[in-house]
Amino acid sequence: MVTIYDFKETEMSEKPLDLSDYTGKVVIIVNTASKCGLAPQLETLENLYEKYKKDGLEILGLPSNQFHQELDDDKQTNDYCKVHYGVTFPMTKRVEVNGDKEDPLFTYLKKEAGHGKIKWNFTKFLVGRNGQVIKRYAPQTKPEKMEEAIVEALKAE
Repeated sequence: MVTIYDFKETEMSEKPLDLSDYTGKVVIIVNTASKCGLAPQLETLENLYEKYKKDGLEILGLPSNQFHQELDDDKQTNDYCKVHYGVTFPMTKRVEVNGDKEDPLFTYLKKEAGHGKIKWNFTKFLVGRNGQVIKRYAPQTKPEKMEEAIVEALKAE
């Protein structure tokens, strides 16, 4: 059975990111965009990460410019997210979330969540400790609205 642990990404620093390193963790995977009106969600995501990482929560941000709301390059994006929102969770090099060149992780996430195309930035996927998608959240869903589900997922074996 395929899980998120079968995928690899690349951090903005060029460091390989093997999702198998997240085995046994609860993970939020989110497509981000620095110039999007929803970008302040990065701060709330960071707050959740700080609050629950000791309990096994990980967050992975995957910037995408498919909606034309990302900065010019990965370094600008990385710096912007750290300076403006205090992001310390891993951010990958930019990816495509739809179409012929979409990142295989997003192909998997969309299929597992039972939903098609990513309609906008800040679509969030909550993944359980078993590497399986628990739920897909709409871009407008504020991360704090996910907290109850996060806590439940962290309690699960």
